[in-house]
Amino acid sequence: MKKILSLLFALTMAVGLCACGGTTDDASSDDTEPAGEPVVLKIAASPTPHAEILQQVVSILAEQNITLEITEYGDYVIPNTAVEEGDENANYFQHGPYLDQFNKENGTHLVSVAKVHYEPMGVYAGMTATLEELPDGAVIAVPNDATNEARALLLLESLGLIELNPEAGLDATPNDITSNPKNLQFKELEAAMLPQTIEEVNLSVINANYALQADLSPAEDALAIESSDSEAAQTYANIIVVKEGDENNEAVLALIEAIQSDAVRDFINETYSGSVVPMF
Repeated sequence: MKKILSLLFALTMAVGLCACGGTTDDASSDDTEPAGEPVVLKIAASPTPHAEILQQVVSILAEQNITLEITEYGDYVIPNTAVEEGDENANYFQHGPYLDQFNKENGTHLVSVAKVHYEPMGVYAGMTATLEELPDGAVIAVPNDATNEARALLLLESLGLIELNPEAGLDATPNDITSNPKNLQFKELEAAMLPQTIEEVNLSVINANYALQADLSPAEDALAIESSDSEAAQTYANIIVVKEGDENNEAVLALIEAIQSDAVRDFINETYSGSVVPMF
C-alpha cells in the first residue's frame, strides 16, 4: 500500500509541474506578440506624391499590427467610388472643394479626416516660353473638373491675364470671365491629360501631382505658381478621406497620427523642395 501511495503522489507532482510549465510558456508567448489584432487598411492614392508619402508610414503602422495596402490610381473618380463602395477604406489624392463637388454630383457620403499637404498649381510653358510673350488669341489648357478649373482661372486672374466675376469664386468657369484683353482661348481637358498635351497649346495650368509625374517641378519649371501662404493653400490642402461613419476607426486614427508626424514633414520638405508643402 505504501508503494502505491508513493506512486500516486509522484504522478500528482509530475502533473502539477507540467501544468506550471505550460502556464509559464503561455505567458512568455503573450509577451512577444504585437499589441492588438492584425488589421489591413486599404487606401487609394495618386502615385505622386501621395503614394510616395504613404510609403513613409507603412513601417510605423506595421509596429501597431496594421498593414497599409496602397493602391495607386491615375484618375480622380475611381478612388472615391472605391471608398464609397467599400473596396477601399480611405483615399488620399484630392482637396476639399473637389470632395464637396464629388459628393454633390454623385450622392456619395465621403468625409475629410485630415489635411496633409498642399500642391501649388502652376502655369507651364508650351508653345509660348514666357508669360510676357503670350500672343493674342493664345490657347491655355486648364483642368475640366469644376473646382480645379476655377482654381486655374483664379491663378490666371492673379497674373493679370483675365478678370472674373467676383461672385463666381470656386465655381468659376470661362463663362465667368468679365475681361479678357488678349482674347485667350481655353482648352478644357482631364487633369491627367494636361502634361501630355503641353506642346499642343501655348500654356497649361497643371495640378502639381500630375506635373511631378511628368518630371515637371512646380518650384523650378512653372512660369508662375500659387503662393504657399495664400487662401488657396488652406482651401486646396490634400486630405485623407473615408466614408462617413469611419472617422473614428482605430486604424484610420493611427494612419492620421503617423502621416502627420515630424518624420513625414521632413520627408516632404526634403524630397519635394517646395513643390509639395506640408499642412500640419
